[in-house]
Amino acid sequence: MTLNILFFSITIKKKSYSPEEAAEQEMIEKLYEKNKDRQISMYRFM
Repeated sequence: MTLNILFFSITIKKKSYSPEEAAEQEMIEKLYEKNKDRQISMYRFM
């Protein structure tokens, strides 16, 4: 009888952002939230 076992090791590292990338990411998140709020308000009128 043969028992074959396969192991995976996954390592997740948090990416460090430069100040420019962090500012861009923050702007993207703000725009996303703004658009989400607009969609919710438009949905209420329908």
